[in-house]
Amino acid sequence: MNVLGFHHVAVQVHDVAKVAAFYVELLKLPELKRFHRDDGSLRSIWVGTSNQAEPEHGFIAIEEIRPTTPDGALGYSMVALRIHASERKAIVEELARRGLHVERETGWTMYVRDPEGNLVGLSHHPDSAP
Repeated sequence: MNVLGFHHVAVQVHDVAKVAAFYVELLKLPELKRFHRDDGSLRSIWVGTSNQAEPEHGFIAIEEIRPTTPDGALGYSMVALRIHASERKAIVEELARRGLHVERETGWTMYVRDPEGNLVGLSHHPDSAP
């Protein structure tokens, strides 16, 4: 595998706007994106990790925890590492050879567990896989 570095870390919270304000207003980090659910409610805010407002520099995904979250945990829930979109299929095959499976995935990110059960994302956002 060719891991390209840090992509983002996800933080599960009860109040997305309040936590995002801490990073944006106090720490002066740039707000990159807001995501809403189909009903219009705020789901997530991405905050940059540097004053250069580019997701390529990594970001913090502040995500609202819902009562349906399987583990119900608050706090840092996942770290994502950057990969090439073109290598996604080969990475899935390598994980399978090692007896690991993709727990869930989006169009940009695959999620696997490390040996202690910590969630690790392998992401090529914003590039789509071929």
